[in-house]
Amino acid sequence: MEISTLYNYFKECGKVTTDTRNCPENSMFIALKGETFNGNAFARQALEKGCRYAVVDEPQYADAENILLVDDCLKTLQALAREHRRQMGTRIIGITGTNGKTTTKELIATVLQKRYNVLYTQGNLNNHIGVPLTLLNLTKEHELAVVEMGANHPGEIHTLVHIAEPDCGMITNVGKAHLEGFGSFEGVVKTKSELYDYLRSKENAFIFLDKDNEVLCQASAGLESIGYGMENDALYVSGKLHACAPFLAFEWKHEGKSHDVQTHLIGSYNIKNALAAIAIGCRFGVPAEDICEALGNYIPSNNRSQLTETADNHLIVDAYNANPTSMRAALENFRLMEVPHKVAILGDMKELGEGSEEEHRQIVSLLTTLGLEKVILIGAEFGKVKENFEHYPDVEAVRDIFTQNKPKGKFMLIKGSNSMKLAQLKDIL
Repeated sequence: MEISTLYNYFKECGKVTTDTRNCPENSMFIALKGETFNGNAFARQALEKGCRYAVVDEPQYADAENILLVDDCLKTLQALAREHRRQMGTRIIGITGTNGKTTTKELIATVLQKRYNVLYTQGNLNNHIGVPLTLLNLTKEHELAVVEMGANHPGEIHTLVHIAEPDCGMITNVGKAHLEGFGSFEGVVKTKSELYDYLRSKENAFIFLDKDNEVLCQASAGLESIGYGMENDALYVSGKLHACAPFLAFEWKHEGKSHDVQTHLIGSYNIKNALAAIAIGCRFGVPAEDICEALGNYIPSNNRSQLTETADNHLIVDAYNANPTSMRAALENFRLMEVPHKVAILGDMKELGEGSEEEHRQIVSLLTTLGLEKVILIGAEFGKVKENFEHYPDVEAVRDIFTQNKPKGKFMLIKGSNSMKLAQLKDIL
């Protein structure tokens, strides 16, 4: 079936779903496949639950008038999203990077919403399925869209930019993450830079660029850039750190005027994420006072640099993801925080391939210099290089220890890859 024909069916629906647990009335169900499921088998169920059409790619399931047969449901979802993006004509800002892209996306959306009707990626729906689903939520009312794009293998950003077709974009940074998939740091840079490669080919495209990042400056050669960075008044937006005790406070300058912001963000590293949002806000005409208000009111969620105050302790929960770059940044920030009784609870960093042991060893080496009151390491990788620090095989073992002897009066950093399930510790601390 031609995409133009399928798009006419989509216009009757206006909504797409890939999950029979969520079937809005008159929506279109697209049957995707995974290692343990085949969406084709649920086509009739989707119709029974309220979908107007179901799209399948196996002929035996196309046994009703409102079940539409295509060659490949995933490719169809992506092509349908690209067609809808073109039909809507919304200006799209594409975001990728190793660390901080979700927080940056949230900050950008918060700033832009002061002036515009904005669609932005929900949660971390930033892959080959999430990006199309985000784009298919565009309406004529949306004036801007902020689309996050993630990758853990070469070529994935190339795929996503040719679906989203952004008008401008930014790479937050590049660091050591998903090395198992990328093969090397150079592989990370090459893949993230596929956003730049696409924008070079697009008329009137431009990027927002961290001018302090030499790798990104080199990779972005030939592109029109709007620069931001630290303590450089020659840039479009310049920032200066005031405090991080524990919340980030900073000053920013644009066109010679200074503004102060007190945020609810934990981590001095978040100043770059905020400056990116400021640069985008200024470029799109959001007044400075609105930018400051948006950033000051934003409260992070989803276990990303959240400060949680329990009855007994202060917890910095950054347990959604971890890689050597973000782990080092979190620990360096913890060092700077002027608070007593610091305790670090760290879980393994995943998907680092052959370099995993050395990367964990370097983090342990850093820990020995921080002067923390206590360090607790969790997981098999940290177990190989634990030095003299406390070590436990998994989060369940730590839960048992804390249940018997609960710490009190501590300022605790909790960070590790999501699969380590460290966020569970919030409930007992």
